[in-house]
Amino acid sequence: MKWEGREQSSNVEDRRGMRGPAVAAGGGGLLLLVLMIAMKMFGATEDQQRLVVNVAKNLQDRAASAPATPGKGIDDKSKEFISVILHDTETIWTKLFKEQVQGAVYTPPKVVIFSDSVASGCGNASAVMGPFYCPADEQVYIDPSFFDELATRHHAKGDFAQAYVLAHEIAHHVQNLTGFSDIVNEARSQRDERLSNQMSVRLELQADFLAGVWAHHAHKAYDILEDGDMEEGINAANQIGDDTLQREATGHVVPERFTHGRSDQRVKWFKKGLTSGKFKDCEELFKIAYEKL
Repeated sequence: MKWEGREQSSNVEDRRGMRGPAVAAGGGGLLLLVLMIAMKMFGATEDQQRLVVNVAKNLQDRAASAPATPGKGIDDKSKEFISVILHDTETIWTKLFKEQVQGAVYTPPKVVIFSDSVASGCGNASAVMGPFYCPADEQVYIDPSFFDELATRHHAKGDFAQAYVLAHEIAHHVQNLTGFSDIVNEARSQRDERLSNQMSVRLELQADFLAGVWAHHAHKAYDILEDGDMEEGINAANQIGDDTLQREATGHVVPERFTHGRSDQRVKWFKKGLTSGKFKDCEELFKIAYEKL
């Protein structure tokens, strides 16, 4: 995939190496206990003890309420890659919204790069979850180490496989802006587990389709695809289907627990997006019978 040396998005926040108040705030109680014991050992008066306790608590409260201080981040290939792909999605979706999406304006999301764990508008999350989109703050979160896991654990190597994953998460932002996420959230609110799972699958397959739509237009605009790239993206969609992941984890498949769709479904809709390039075609997913997805 051709991406190196191309224009990068400024909507990337690198939280790797971030320093914040969590350690000071979380360890404050232990520090206070140690101080109390020490003062009693050395015969401090009650007034002296009270003074030290008040000062310590004040410092702890200030630490807990202070904004996190970002570290320098890491200027590496992963950050450059994410920034380039994000810029491509910004350009393509801004154009497509003007040409193909009525009544909506594309406002780009921010991508937050983190390591191990992160605090998002949807709560704290671990890197084990993989990349995710948070509609509450309209941001995509990704630990670049997932790309290594994609290649080794899921047997989906290549930069276009990585681009597909990122484009899929950006597609969830597109769904949020165009109201498709609201349709699914309404269904989930009915507390029907079967319906909720089915609607989750529809939303995820639609995101695969929209990732394909993005790739269709990105290749037209930037000539990004090289030999083997299409196969990389299709293989990635195949390797992270619910049936494949369940079979690897437990040895059997439970369709009632699907949330993203079977491998063949994910490949099917990603390829449809690649071929179509039309946003309106994604509406088909909410019109046809679930069994025909």
